[in-house]
Amino acid sequence: MSGVVVVTRREFLGTLVSAGAFVLSARLFPGGPADAAAAGGALWHPGVYLGIEPGGTVIIITHRSEMGTGIRTALPMVAADELDADWQRVRVEQALGDPRYGDQNTDGSKSIRDFYDAFRTVGATGRLMLERAAAARWGVPAAQCRGERHEVVHAASGRRLGYGELVADASRQAVPAAGELRFKTPAEFRYIGKGVPIVDMVDICTGKAIFGYDARIPGMVHAAIERSPVLGGRLASFDDRQARRVAGVRGTAVIDAARPPYGFQALGGVAVIADSSWAALQGRRKLKATWEPGPNAGYDSEAFRKSLQEAARKPQKVVRNIGDVDAAFARAARLHEAEYYLPHLAHASMEPPAAVADYRSGAVTVWTATQNPQAVQDTVAKALGIGKKDVICHVTLLGGAFGRKSKPDYVAEAAILSKKLGKPVKVAWSREDDIRFDYYHSVAAMYFKAATDAAGIPTAWLQRCVFPPIGSTFDAAQRYGGDGELAQGWIDVPFAIPNLRAENGPAQSHVRIGWLRSVANIYHCFGVQSFFDELAAAAGRDRVDYFLQLLGPQRRIDFGSEGTKNVNYGKPLDRYPWDTGRLRRVVELVAERSGWGKKKPAPGHGFGFAAHRSFLTSVAVVVELEVDDKGGIRIPRVDVALDAGRVVHPERVRAQFEGAAVFAASIALMGEITAANGAVRQSNYHDYPVARMGDAPVETHVHLVASDDLPTGVGEPGVPPVVPAICNAFFAATGTRVRRLPLRGAGRV
Repeated sequence: MSGVVVVTRREFLGTLVSAGAFVLSARLFPGGPADAAAAGGALWHPGVYLGIEPGGTVIIITHRSEMGTGIRTALPMVAADELDADWQRVRVEQALGDPRYGDQNTDGSKSIRDFYDAFRTVGATGRLMLERAAAARWGVPAAQCRGERHEVVHAASGRRLGYGELVADASRQAVPAAGELRFKTPAEFRYIGKGVPIVDMVDICTGKAIFGYDARIPGMVHAAIERSPVLGGRLASFDDRQARRVAGVRGTAVIDAARPPYGFQALGGVAVIADSSWAALQGRRKLKATWEPGPNAGYDSEAFRKSLQEAARKPQKVVRNIGDVDAAFARAARLHEAEYYLPHLAHASMEPPAAVADYRSGAVTVWTATQNPQAVQDTVAKALGIGKKDVICHVTLLGGAFGRKSKPDYVAEAAILSKKLGKPVKVAWSREDDIRFDYYHSVAAMYFKAATDAAGIPTAWLQRCVFPPIGSTFDAAQRYGGDGELAQGWIDVPFAIPNLRAENGPAQSHVRIGWLRSVANIYHCFGVQSFFDELAAAAGRDRVDYFLQLLGPQRRIDFGSEGTKNVNYGKPLDRYPWDTGRLRRVVELVAERSGWGKKKPAPGHGFGFAAHRSFLTSVAVVVELEVDDKGGIRIPRVDVALDAGRVVHPERVRAQFEGAAVFAASIALMGEITAANGAVRQSNYHDYPVARMGDAPVETHVHLVASDDLPTGVGEPGVPPVVPAICNAFFAATGTRVRRLPLRGAGRV
């Protein structure tokens, strides 16, 4: 089987197609039968659907969430291209949360990477079945028929039949085996690699698009929740008399406090219920609540920073080891040491979390901006004590997410309140809620030491990182980085250094730790690429030339033979190898396109370089930066070169990397979450600023490597190297080295 079957209208998960439509379903477990079995205990889990109406309209269900990446357009483009459909006659529909779709978690920069083949297969299967249906009607060999722009054409006779005319006959065709499919060559692509306007563009531009904050149903009430300012705090008492006097407030309801491990549980607190969000927020301000702060009440981020740095100075658990670092240090003539620190970061997406839930008779329907509707089903089912199948999750558009909206604690809040109150409830977090109760990107301290030869080239390299791991959110006992975190720029440093050791130390979490765009790559790349720049400066070397010398000859890093575990973003190294040649290619490309080394900087003007592989994509960056007499920082230009394999929608890929440059500027220049007495100090954009127009790069130039290799990730890889490139450019402009972020933090610039 090709992994595709004909399904009925009922199996199309609703009534999106009319009776008599031709509907195909493809298995969406990219790892094969083992993945399918792990997800549901069976080998067949139909996922993506492609339907053709008798009138000719093609309907494609997309099971991923749209948050500005264009994925609701890009994946359907793949299926439509292989089907050879007329894009003007394609309608894209959003999938509900359902295990039959396979993985619906839109994170990890893996939507195209994981589902490109499946969407090609379903499109090619549909085209072949339509071609065979036309051939049977005409009495000619199927090989003489070809799908072209929503029609099947018999070139010899000039006869044509529209796809809609062939629906009934095609649905009776046997599903072709995988070996019978003919996939298009790149030269034949109609949409792949060329791009089309995103399917939501008109609705977004005219205000018709529905985001999580826009969701509403008749009879719903609004809730604003007062939560413990300290993670793990419990409600001691509350007085809601003043809150109830606010016009529009109906009452209050208590949500039980979460217990560690926190996972995606609702944190708990007191909800003010009202007729409008404004009344709910005003009522919450009048609420008087006291809390038992719990074990994290003593958390102070500054003291914690010092403890992490102290731990990073001591030997820790070895996670990669090549040669004998200690022996090389003992005989070295020159030693270099440096420490780096990156604070907690918040997601701070433009649209804070929001959800509407309607609980009725043991089942609940929710409408929410989520990256992972199946996590919504799991979380809500556990919170309400019902079956996962009794949770229906409608996915809206997402006004930004960056990983926050794959964690559905806010949906659980709405569902719990709906069950308590017996009516639909909308929970909409304020900006202050979003900043103070986030799943924060982990704080990290790093220590580096290198021995260099007479030419300034490292003969030994030691690095240690210490950070509270994401795993602590799901297992309170976890202290060390997980395999996934350590494989994000730490155990996979690509330099050809004969003696290299990477270590990881333990750290206790005091806030909820979660993945944020690019995850551990952010701090690991900041440390590695900053230290490399320091060594190049000490050697008086051009940064690009020095980097390429450290990278060494093109090779595929054989982690297995050296005894290093590299999970490689969940992909096998034989199909997605760590090929240093691809990194070399983007370094050379960005140097050429940016004019590296050809521009003589003026005083207060500098260029910074960094390169990094993440989410299987190789990226190199050059940042141009200016610092004025008052310390003001301006970024006139950023150049980014990337190799992401085959690119489906180049315009959306460029947009992702342009956005990544802005996101990285926020991290490098201004982003910092701090805590005192267990409570987060920041609350809004005034004290947790993100890049404004004057902070963002003035120009960002994105250079794509043309490639027929397997598609890799694009949503996240642009962020990590831009951060150290900004810092390295600041050093080039001022002579001041940046070892602690944010650059504009207290006591720094």
